[in-house]
Amino acid sequence: MSIFDLTTYEMIQQEGLPDLKSKGYLLRHKKSGAHVLLMENDDENKVFSIGFRTPTTDSTGVPHIMEHSVLCGSKEFPVKDPFVELVKGSLNTFLNAMTYPDKTVYPVASCNDTDFQNLMHVYMDAVFYPNIYRHEEIFRQEGWSYKLDSADGKLEYNGVVYNEMKGAFSSPEGVLDRMILNSLFPDTTYANESGGDPEVIPELTYEQFLNFHKKYYHPSNSYIYLYGNMDMEEKLNWLDKEYLSSFEKIEVNSEIGYQKPFGKVKEFEMEYSISSEETEEDNTYLSYNKVIGTSLDEKLYLAFEILDYALLSAPGAFLKKALVDAGIGKDIMGSYDNGIYQPIFSVVAKNANIEQKEKFISVIEDTLKDIVKNGMDKKALEAGINYYEFRFREADFGNFPKGLMYGLQIFDSWLYDENKPFIHMQAIPTFEFLKAQIGTGYFEALIQTYILDNTHASIVVVKPEKGRTVRLDKELEEKLQKYKETLSAEEIGKLVKATENLLAYQEEESPKEELEKIPVLSREDISKEIAPIYNEEKEVDGIKLLHHNVDTNGIGYVTLMFDLSEVPEQKLPYAGMLQSVLGLVDTANYEYGDLFNEINVHTGGIGTSLELYADVTKVKEKEFRATFEMKGKALYPKMDVLFAMMREILMESKLEDEKRLKEILSMLKSRLQMSFQSSGHTTAALRALSYDSPLAKFKDDTDGIGFYQLVKEVEENFEEKKEELISNLKEIAANIFRADNMMVSYTSEEEGLKAVCEEIKKIKISLYEEEKIGNAPCVIHCKKRNEGLKTSSKVQYVARVGNFIDHGAEYNGALQILKVILSYDYLWQNLRVKGGAYGCMSSFNRIGEGYFISYRDPNLKRTMEIYEGIVGYLKDFTVDERDMTKYIIGTISNIDRPMTPAAKGDRSMNLYMNHVTAEMIKKERMEILEAEQEDIRRLSKVVEAVLSAGQLCVIGNEEKIEEEKEMFGEVKVLF
Repeated sequence: MSIFDLTTYEMIQQEGLPDLKSKGYLLRHKKSGAHVLLMENDDENKVFSIGFRTPTTDSTGVPHIMEHSVLCGSKEFPVKDPFVELVKGSLNTFLNAMTYPDKTVYPVASCNDTDFQNLMHVYMDAVFYPNIYRHEEIFRQEGWSYKLDSADGKLEYNGVVYNEMKGAFSSPEGVLDRMILNSLFPDTTYANESGGDPEVIPELTYEQFLNFHKKYYHPSNSYIYLYGNMDMEEKLNWLDKEYLSSFEKIEVNSEIGYQKPFGKVKEFEMEYSISSEETEEDNTYLSYNKVIGTSLDEKLYLAFEILDYALLSAPGAFLKKALVDAGIGKDIMGSYDNGIYQPIFSVVAKNANIEQKEKFISVIEDTLKDIVKNGMDKKALEAGINYYEFRFREADFGNFPKGLMYGLQIFDSWLYDENKPFIHMQAIPTFEFLKAQIGTGYFEALIQTYILDNTHASIVVVKPEKGRTVRLDKELEEKLQKYKETLSAEEIGKLVKATENLLAYQEEESPKEELEKIPVLSREDISKEIAPIYNEEKEVDGIKLLHHNVDTNGIGYVTLMFDLSEVPEQKLPYAGMLQSVLGLVDTANYEYGDLFNEINVHTGGIGTSLELYADVTKVKEKEFRATFEMKGKALYPKMDVLFAMMREILMESKLEDEKRLKEILSMLKSRLQMSFQSSGHTTAALRALSYDSPLAKFKDDTDGIGFYQLVKEVEENFEEKKEELISNLKEIAANIFRADNMMVSYTSEEEGLKAVCEEIKKIKISLYEEEKIGNAPCVIHCKKRNEGLKTSSKVQYVARVGNFIDHGAEYNGALQILKVILSYDYLWQNLRVKGGAYGCMSSFNRIGEGYFISYRDPNLKRTMEIYEGIVGYLKDFTVDERDMTKYIIGTISNIDRPMTPAAKGDRSMNLYMNHVTAEMIKKERMEILEAEQEDIRRLSKVVEAVLSAGQLCVIGNEEKIEEEKEMFGEVKVLF
């Protein structure tokens, strides 16, 4: 029997998908009306997802709150947090849920057949039979609720989504993105914030919340996706028997409406918050936004990705360069969002001023008119097409399963036309079509039609307002106080009681029989084998070559590694700047834009980074190696071009181009600010570790807050600092880019070796031959600061760190289990469930670095107290065999991720550089697999050691940090 013989489903479409080595099938479940799509292939990393169209008529965030809430228990799995139980005890390779502007998706992935079935089962039950109807507390915990600890206490709002969106609304880029989307689609779901606007979230009632589920979470409105190597017939039968056959087909009005184009361009202004000590000058965002057809036009869908590359995203892109040369803003960004029904093309100038708005518009339109008249740069178009085609063929999505990424892209058409699910999976013919259009006027006509002549557009300006967060917080506090004053003693008593009841619900543990309904694998299901290490040392003309022999499908992955150990401490930030500059400045033979295009026409790209490798055999000595790395990838026949371009960047870059250096520093400052706002938790952890760790101090000085401080100083005082900058960049380049200072890491099949060996010989003779500048290795000095770093954010990122080996403890593989236990039990329960923080994490590594961090956290002092409580929690840690097994499986799941060819090479190289042997990894794995309750209890000593270091750093709300200033050694503004 095959899927064609199933009587419960109707076969609608079959598609060969040769470029993805897959067969595609589109089906409809006859009884329930569920849409089903299969991608059958030999990929062991299987993916299942169920999604729903979830348009919304307001900004209460009901789709987002629902996404959180359905994963808080269901009919067959009534445990309070099945999602967390799965994370703890599943071999998943992906497990999450995501809310988009028009859909909500629940994807899972696993290579283990039993585990995959378990994940499917829990997720299907969660979406169709959630416990939200039985427990209003779920809505109040995940969405919003009043919090009143006592009758005379302060009335507040709390809730996981509420606090998450407070953090999201603190980012100016987030404010801008939402305004752009809302401005262009006033008559559709996109006019509203599906994630929830913190000012509107408290308007959502429990009844409205339940009605949303009743309306949209029905199989008739569902989109089920299965990908990989599995028995599709068996999965379809199971879906039918266990879930879909219980529902009758109904009409669900969830169609994503089409926004009628505007007759003229609309303009909008919005404020965002900066701290009271930041300047309003050069802090405005200007954006120019156009709606580009629909995502159902597969040619337009890809053509505008190419145009975004050629006009805006590539260094030296024509439109970006015109805006930079006109002095409008300090960071020009482009975006093309084709993950919605009517895609948006945007041009954004960051760090601009509102007075520049008209000039911003005229420079864009005059530049585009000139391009239409004189023609697009053919090389830029060719490079853009090759750039995207290379990535489509390579299908390297890092840690994300490719089946997941294909499934999400399928939604870009399937959601809007149920008969067109595969159009974006058949991209190679579209790339061929686009290549043929270069030089024909096709791309110029697209610019004329969809940008210059298109009035379905908006100009959105987001401008700074000093102390806006403080003002809004004060207004909310007054509003809640006034509301409280209208309440009777009885009503106040009810709020206090409701707060107590919610806390009691959160603290009540799920009964053992409920926990045992969540399926768990056994320890025997886990292999004791470690992933192979692919390291073969070779020598090519005196240069060390570390070869990683894996199947790469004909692509060679090259890393040139230059030792940084002799760069003096005070010049480390300049090494970070050199890394940021190379590839973005003119060279002897190319303007920087042409250089980037030449690279992307022939290769998969070139990038630079600074990397750090701790010597795990010399932990007490704190020895590590720092390298400047240039990575590139290309098909084997193109290795000569790849190396020629690498040599061009390393040896021929014009580091004295003052105008270009200033532009790069302005962009770098802007991007660092964005990174700190989106990843405040890891930024704070790195900064706190740098108080005592030379390795972390090196990282902070070249990529963290220490680096940002010098970038800011040089950028703002460029005329005074430029000569010193240029001198340092040239000196460091001449010092490190030497043949005797280089080794090469290369990932390929055996047949890819010959070409790379020839190229290593050539590049060796073209590098610097100067003598080494310094003799002594760099010595790094650390200083404990314990900083409170103030921003305009409404939430905090709270880090507590320390080196446990320095304070008498030792590394053990069981610490990897502790990460799972803390992140999904103690910290999860206390920081997220009860405290309302969006995220919480911990980490412990072989060199003794340990940290505890919170993400988008409304609290500060309370969070620090919870960190202090970990020791007591571990001393009393009690667990049965089933739960211990669960934690072990969850730990191994984090370790045994499927790897792309590039990732296999990178992992092998990292192990080599860190002096981590296969024996060490095996020992760690057995310490994980054989861990028992007592092993976890003993780790209380490790946590005590981390906390005894007394190192902390908090990035967050300026008022909150000022309130707790006694906690800090230094309090200052981050930006």
